[in-house]
Amino acid sequence: MPRIWSETIAAHRDAVREATLDATATLVAEHGLTGVTMSQIAKDTGIGRATLYKYFPDVESILRAWHERQIDEHLKQLLEIRDRTDGAMERLEAVLTGYAAAISHRREHDSRLATLLHTGEHVAAAHEHLREFIRELIADAAAAGAVRRDVPAGELAAYCLHALAAAGVLDSRAATHRLVKTTVSGLRESTA
Repeated sequence: MPRIWSETIAAHRDAVREATLDATATLVAEHGLTGVTMSQIAKDTGIGRATLYKYFPDVESILRAWHERQIDEHLKQLLEIRDRTDGAMERLEAVLTGYAAAISHRREHDSRLATLLHTGEHVAAAHEHLREFIRELIADAAAAGAVRRDVPAGELAAYCLHALAAAGVLDSRAATHRLVKTTVSGLRESTA
């Protein structure tokens, strides 16, 4: 009996947490970062303020938790792209395309929200994981003869991530696609 009770409590906590993150993200999108209160979040989540404060001390902590969830989802999607794509170079290009698409959605954040969300240990750890993930894909493509070998894979990974950061200011899928193609062309062995 205690195990069932513990599982029920854990499921309830997860449901409250997820509902809180979703309600907060919606409210911030509608009203901006400074236009959202804990009372509004509790009301839209359908819980009492006291319950909300058990989970989160303030709006910023909810937004950070929401952003961590978003980052984790993006990384999961990139892994799925890798796993369903055949061929080392095709896999690398598909993952870079997925990453650029995720970056292009960042322009939807206002600058204050972006400053708040893009700092912290979770973001730094995710960036490190992403760099290593891309480095491994580049190393695989280099081993297959599809990517230059005169530059270390780690440096090429940094190049890709910095180049694709520009997707955050592009205004169309076509522009993002061109950016990925240009970035990928820089990975190939020079013929000159």
